[in-house]
Amino acid sequence: MFITLEGIEGAGKGTLLRGLCAWLDETARPYIVTREPGGSRLGQVLRAELLDVRHSIVPEAELFLYLADRAQHVHEVIRPALAAGNIVISDRYADSTIVYQGYGRGLDVEELVRLNERATQGLWPHLTLLLDAPAAIGLERARKRNARKGMSTTEGRFEAEALAFHERVQHGYVTFAARNHARFAVLDATQPLEKVLQDALAVVQNRLNTSVNR
Repeated sequence: MFITLEGIEGAGKGTLLRGLCAWLDETARPYIVTREPGGSRLGQVLRAELLDVRHSIVPEAELFLYLADRAQHVHEVIRPALAAGNIVISDRYADSTIVYQGYGRGLDVEELVRLNERATQGLWPHLTLLLDAPAAIGLERARKRNARKGMSTTEGRFEAEALAFHERVQHGYVTFAARNHARFAVLDATQPLEKVLQDALAVVQNRLNTSVNR
């Protein structure tokens, strides 16, 4: 099974990821964790370019750098792991590009769907967990996290965007999730962390049971 975590900056994906991994460890299910950008060797180089606040990148260049990262990621990491029988959990994937560069930057959403279809060779997640929170709350959390970890420059390019950009992204996520409701599970990220994890695990367990019984 291929599971992706999505959401605005500061929505709590990292915390949810740790909870999911702890549960998978307890249940002895084989899995790998990866991320975008940066899940492959090429992606690690591109991540430094894409997230550094000192880099000014036009939307079209940004788009194709993400697509390059994703194409290599699928080929080098995701498909081999799935073929080996692992659950794959990725912190961000194609939906991030569709939402950030589409709803956020104003590029054509339908064209972005087609480009991601090409870059991934048609590989879409079986389940996408969307952590939904007001943009102002998520952005404040993300900026504080980056400051605490000393990453405001090296990984803060999106956190440096204005609140209006993040509001477009948050709205885009909800809109795109509704359009792809069979794949998305929208979680209220303003709830206590324990409740968010509980809700996520209920969805994951149901999908795993469904896939086994097919």
